[in-house]
Amino acid sequence: MTEGKRRRRWPVAVGVGLVLALIGYLVVRYIQPPTEQCTTHGADGTTVTLDNSQAANAATIAAVAHSRGLPERAVTIALATAIQESKLRDIDYGDRDSLGLFQQRPSQGWGTPAEVLDPVHASGKFYDALVNVPDYLSLPVTAAAQKVQHSGYPQAYARHAGTAATLAAALSGREGAAITCTVTGVHAQPSAHPGDTVVTDAVQREFGPGLLPSPSPTDIAYPVTDTQTGWAVALWMVCHAATLHIASVAFGGREWSSDSSDQGWVDRASRPGGAASVVIAAAPA
Repeated sequence: MTEGKRRRRWPVAVGVGLVLALIGYLVVRYIQPPTEQCTTHGADGTTVTLDNSQAANAATIAAVAHSRGLPERAVTIALATAIQESKLRDIDYGDRDSLGLFQQRPSQGWGTPAEVLDPVHASGKFYDALVNVPDYLSLPVTAAAQKVQHSGYPQAYARHAGTAATLAAALSGREGAAITCTVTGVHAQPSAHPGDTVVTDAVQREFGPGLLPSPSPTDIAYPVTDTQTGWAVALWMVCHAATLHIASVAFGGREWSSDSSDQGWVDRASRPGGAASVVIAAAPA
């Protein structure tokens, strides 16, 4: 082959390569659905990845603590316990009659089987026991958890302390837009609106009756008293977006959208979600 022919074919090969690379990107970006998961990056560089169901349960555990005015350390202890006991899954089986996120036993007074399988009830009962542990905030995570759980493996909680602390810092709202979730196929239920009783009841049940919405025809705003609370609510919304049919969440000049959820939180200065309110919109039917 002559030198001239080799030179002419080189740009063609480069062009074909670029086209194939573009096709591959488009397949991954628009045809192959992204993995449904939630990710948080801690201030120390730690990354925690959960599936959407695990993230929703973690967000519920944090919200129940918020409704009770409990500190972030309590959330860390609760999350470490739930990670060890159930991997943050609301499982309907366990040792003897143990059930749910914390593997609580109805026969030991934690509630009926249905109550123990309710993440809000289970979280509340865990905190009821935790706050009765003397000096629980100063105890190592594994020691505080064991005082509540009375596990046969009392040291097991320690290995989840770092992961739990990273999640607690994010879900408490202290780290801002620290969690993003990738979702697919978020669609509204018939006549769904973010101000309907499904969303309102879920928010108030987990965060408490003081978090009241201000609905509008197209979206709804949850006024908050401070930035940290705003991010706690916003991240809870994102973690529950798939089950509550939430299309977008805006707060503090940032927005998460289910349509482009793999892009995470993006700047949206024109979006009405400011420092005073968390704004959500329903998924289109």
